[in-house]
Amino acid sequence: MSEQQQKTPQNTHGTRSDTGFLGQPGVLANLFGVELWERFSFYGMQGILLIYLYYSAARGGLGIDEGVATGIVGAYGGAVYLSTILGAWLADRVLGPERTLFYSAVCVMLGHIALALLPGLGGVGVGLVLIALGSGGVKANATSLVGSLYDEHDARRDAGFSLFYMGINIGAFFGPLLTGLLQKEVGFHWGFGAAAVGMALGLTQYAIYRGKLPEETHHVANPLPAGRGKAYAGGAVVVLAVVLVLVLAGVITAGRLSNIVIGISLVAAIAYFAVILTDKEVTGVERSRIFAFMPLFVCNVVFWSLYQQQFTVVTIYADKRLDRDLFGWEMPVSWVNSINPIFIIVLAGVFAAVWTKLGDRQPVTPLKFGAGTTLMGVAFFAFLPMPGGQNTAPLLGLVGILLLFTLAELLISPVGLSATTKLAPKKFTTQMVGLYFLSIALGTALAGTLAGYYDENAETPFFVWVGLASVVTGIVVMAASKPIHKLMAGVD
Repeated sequence: MSEQQQKTPQNTHGTRSDTGFLGQPGVLANLFGVELWERFSFYGMQGILLIYLYYSAARGGLGIDEGVATGIVGAYGGAVYLSTILGAWLADRVLGPERTLFYSAVCVMLGHIALALLPGLGGVGVGLVLIALGSGGVKANATSLVGSLYDEHDARRDAGFSLFYMGINIGAFFGPLLTGLLQKEVGFHWGFGAAAVGMALGLTQYAIYRGKLPEETHHVANPLPAGRGKAYAGGAVVVLAVVLVLVLAGVITAGRLSNIVIGISLVAAIAYFAVILTDKEVTGVERSRIFAFMPLFVCNVVFWSLYQQQFTVVTIYADKRLDRDLFGWEMPVSWVNSINPIFIIVLAGVFAAVWTKLGDRQPVTPLKFGAGTTLMGVAFFAFLPMPGGQNTAPLLGLVGILLLFTLAELLISPVGLSATTKLAPKKFTTQMVGLYFLSIALGTALAGTLAGYYDENAETPFFVWVGLASVVTGIVVMAASKPIHKLMAGVD
C-alpha cells in the first residue's frame, strides 16, 4: 500500500479509520479469512464431488451413472446461485447482512460435515442442500460487508476489494490440492472432512472478530411488518412439505435435478422480466435498458453453461483422458481445478490495467460479453486435436485450454454484475441483481444437463456442437453490439 493511500483522510465511523491490514481496515482481514476458507471448502469439495458420485464402491465412490452424477453436480451449482436470492432477502428483511453471513457460514460447515460423516446418497443430499443454501447466503452478503468498511470517497476501496478477491482465489487454489490429495491417498470422506475443517477454521476466526464490523451491518434494511414472518415461515413449511411429497412420489429424482433447477430458474427469470417490464414506473430510458439486458442475459447463460463444465466434463476428462503422471506419481484428478485460480491471480491485474489504459477506447459491454462467449466456445474446439486414448492427453494441453477458459471469464464475468446494476431501473436494482444470478443459476444447471451427453468414447460431436453453440451466440451478440449499446442509453 502506498504512503499516499495510507494518509488518505478517513471518516471516523469505527473500523473505517484504521489501516491495520496492509493499509486497509483491520476487520477486512476477518472477511478475507472467512471468504478464503469458505472458497477453500467450496472448491475443495467440488473438486472431488463428481468422481465420488460415479466411482465404483471398490474405489470409494457411490457408483452412480455418470450422466446422473453430472446432473446432480449441475443442479447443486445452480442451486448455489438460486439461493443467493434467498440470502439477499434474509439480509434485507429478517437478519441483516452480518448475521445472515454468519448463519450461512454455519450452514456451509454443517453441509461439509454431513458429506464427511454421513454415508451414501443420503449424506450427499443433506450435505449439498446445506452447502448450497449456505454458500448462497455467503455469496450474497460477503461483498456488501466489504463495501461497508469504506465510505464512498475512500481511495482504498478498490485495493480492498482486490485483496478480498485475492483471498477467494487463494482458497480456490489450495482447496482442490488438499482435498484431492487426501481423496487419493486415504479416501473421499477424508477429503470432505478437510473441507469441513477449513470451513470451521474460517468460521471460528470470523466469530471471534465479527463484533468489529460497522454497526450498520447488523441492521435490517427493510424489516418485515409485524406478524408477516409467521406467514413466510408457514409458506416455507408448505414448500418443504410439497418437495418431500414429490420426492416420495418419484417426481423429483436425482436424474431430473438439473432439469428441475433449469425450470425453476427459467420461470423465475421470465417472471422477473415480466414484473419489471409491466411496471408503469419503468418507462423511457429505463425500459430501453431492460431490453438491452436481455441479450446479455442469454449470452451469460450460454457462457456459464460451458464455463461450469470444469466441474463436470473437464473432471471426467481429467480422470479418463488426461495423462496425470508426474515423474512416476499420478496427480489427483481434482488438481486440474487449481489451474484456473492461478491464471485468475496472474491475469486479473493485467486485464484491469489494460481496461484502465484504454479508458473510453475499451470495447463496449456487449462486445466483451460476445467475445468472452465466443472464446469459451473456442476453448471446447481446442479439445479436438488432443489425443483420444485412455489417459494420453498431455497436461500442458489441458492447461492451455483452461487458460482460454480464464481469458473468456475475465472478458465477461467481472463486467457482468457491474453492467447489471448500471442497467437496472431505480425501483428494481435488487431484482436485477437477482436476474443476473438467475442467469448463472440457469447456465450452471444447464452445464449439468449438457454434460450428460458427453461420451468419452465418442467425444468429438459433444465438443463440436457445444463449442459451436457458444461461438454462434457470441458472434451474434458482437454483431448486434451497436443496437444493444444504443438501447443501453448512455451507460456502459
